[in-house]
Amino acid sequence: MSAAPRTTASREKDEKVADRSAYEAVIERLSKASVDKHWEPYADIPWDDPEFLVSQSDPRWELPPVDKLGGHPWYRGRPPEVRARIGLWRVATAMKVGLQFENLLKRGLLNYAYRLPNGSPEFRYVYHEMIEEGHHGMMFQEFVNRTKLPIRGMPLPLTTLAQVVPWIPLISTELFFIFVLGGEDPIDHVQRKTLRDGRARHPLEETIMRIHVAEEARHISFARHYLRRRVPRMPGYRRLALSLIAPVIIGVMARIMLSPPASLIAAFRIPDDVVREVYTDNPAAAAEIRESVGRTRELCAELGMVNPVSRRLWRIMGIWDDQRTTGRAA
Repeated sequence: MSAAPRTTASREKDEKVADRSAYEAVIERLSKASVDKHWEPYADIPWDDPEFLVSQSDPRWELPPVDKLGGHPWYRGRPPEVRARIGLWRVATAMKVGLQFENLLKRGLLNYAYRLPNGSPEFRYVYHEMIEEGHHGMMFQEFVNRTKLPIRGMPLPLTTLAQVVPWIPLISTELFFIFVLGGEDPIDHVQRKTLRDGRARHPLEETIMRIHVAEEARHISFARHYLRRRVPRMPGYRRLALSLIAPVIIGVMARIMLSPPASLIAAFRIPDDVVREVYTDNPAAAAEIRESVGRTRELCAELGMVNPVSRRLWRIMGIWDDQRTTGRAA
C-alpha cells in the first residue's frame, strides 16, 4: 500500500498490441501495478486530521479568476463565504457524478467478466479495476458527506436512462469501453489540468484527485489497449455502426462530466444570462469539451472509426477538432 502520490502520475503509454502476446504483456503489467501501487481510502487519507476538515466557508474552495465562472463579475461580486460554498458545491457534485458513473462502470465490468473464459488475462485486471473503482466511490462519497451539502449528482431522468449502461457489454464490449473512455477521459483531463495550475487548494481535494488520477491512468490504458486490440478485428458493418454511435456517446458523456450542475444554478440563483455567458455561448467552454476528449477522438481516428458520416456526427456533437486530430482522419 502506498502513500498518496505527491506528483501527478504520468499517463500510461499506448503500445502496439496486434500480437496477442504483446497485448497480454500489457494486461499483466497493469495487474502488477495495481498490486504494487494502490490506495485504501480509509487508511491512506487522514480524514480527521485538522488540516483535512471541510468547512463550507474555507476560502480555498473559491473558484480562481481564470475559471470561467470564477472570473465572471457576478461571481466576483458574491460575498467570500458564498464564493467558497459555490466552489465546494461544484467539487462535491463532480465527485458525486463520478461515483455514480463508476457505479455503472463496475456493473458493466462484472457483466463483461462473467462471460470471460478460464485463463483469460482480462479477468484478473478487470477485478483489480473494480476494486479500485469501489475505493474511489467510497472516498468520493465520504467527501460529499463531509461537505454537508445537499448534493444529488446526475439528474433523475439521466440516472434512469443510465441503468441500461451495465448491460452494454452483453451487446458489444467495444461499445462499452467507448462509454468508459467517454466518462473517464474528460475527468482525467480536468483533474490533471487542475493539479498542474499551481494554485493552493484544500489538501483533502488534492489528495483525492492525485489518488484518482494515478489509478485511472491504468483504467484508461486498459480500455484503450482493449479497443486497439479488438476494433481492427471487428466485421466491417459492426465497426461502421460503432463509428456512428461513438461520437454521440463521447459528446454526451463529456457534457455530463463537465457541465455545471443544475442544482448549483438553482441553489445560488445564478442568472440565466450568466449561465449563457459562462457555459452555453462561451467559445472557451466549447473548446474545453473538445480538448477533454482529444485522446479518445485520436484513438477513434487511428482505429479507422472516422469516416465522412461519423466525422459529421463528431462536428454536430461539438467535439471535432480539425487541427488536432491525427491518424486516418487526417
